[in-house]
Amino acid sequence: MPLHRRHFIRATLVALALSGATADAFNLQAHRGGRGLLPESTLVAFDNALSIGVTTLETDVAITADGVAVLSHDALLNPAITRDASGAWLAARGPTIHKVRYADLAAFDVGRINPASKYARDFPLQQPHDGARIPRLADLFALVKARGATQVHFDIETKINPHHPDETLPPEAFVDVLLKEIRAANMVSRVMVQSFDWRTLEILHRREPALRTMYLTIASEGFHTLKDGAWTAGHLLSDHGGSVPRMVKASARRAKKSTGVIWAPNFRNLTPALVKEAHALGLKVIPWTVNQTEQMSPLMDWGVDGIITDYPDRLRELMARRGVRLPVVVHNR
Repeated sequence: MPLHRRHFIRATLVALALSGATADAFNLQAHRGGRGLLPESTLVAFDNALSIGVTTLETDVAITADGVAVLSHDALLNPAITRDASGAWLAARGPTIHKVRYADLAAFDVGRINPASKYARDFPLQQPHDGARIPRLADLFALVKARGATQVHFDIETKINPHHPDETLPPEAFVDVLLKEIRAANMVSRVMVQSFDWRTLEILHRREPALRTMYLTIASEGFHTLKDGAWTAGHLLSDHGGSVPRMVKASARRAKKSTGVIWAPNFRNLTPALVKEAHALGLKVIPWTVNQTEQMSPLMDWGVDGIITDYPDRLRELMARRGVRLPVVVHNR
């Protein structure tokens, strides 16, 4: 069968899979598994999110020296949440995950926040779980299958920084590893891939058109991904009338992708007019990372299609009060 025909059939099957109850439901995403509650990006956090009842498990992926896709927000180990095999807190960032074999990475404990860190002040409600390790993406897929959570989706971020190419695999190779894991778990229809580095998204459009893609953006003093095209695969705001939604649409159009495209802005950069513009262009809008109920409510009033949050319990409670259809709670077997 010709390659283009296989892509068409796969995309059609994914569209059918998403045309049911979850397709138009409000997308409650547990950021890093719900790090406000349990240690980020650990299996215990994701397991807890399933018990709370979420639409989507959000996570970040890094690739080890021996080509294993692991769940980590940081390209270098974070001393605020990492202890070595002796139980001592790391004194500084590192090592770089891309330069460590998975067997060695598994020796680090990420089940508790260093109480002396700013992270501890930011997330005082997080409950420790000593002994938690950095899991593989395959471990997360296996957990969800073991829990029978057939309706749960995944939002996977590629941790690539165009300004630090030495810290990760290049985009093509990164996509190779990620797609291999997604396909091996038969999860194409349940995965969306997000990135600040739009190069990976454009590669994915060509390699696996059935996958949904999420375009991450932020415009802040400390982190701005829309300045010069480095993060946005060469796309410039000046070429699109200053419109981020139009720039997202142009990136998807470059690879002839017209469906399954999501704009994921920092919530502080969002306005009602931008939500309306994105929807008019056929984009869904799922902002990040929204942790306070008083921040969530206006976004829902504006018509966003979902919210990424460190506190999935708070968002679920708000959805219940507003009469929004709730994701299924996955009970332990």
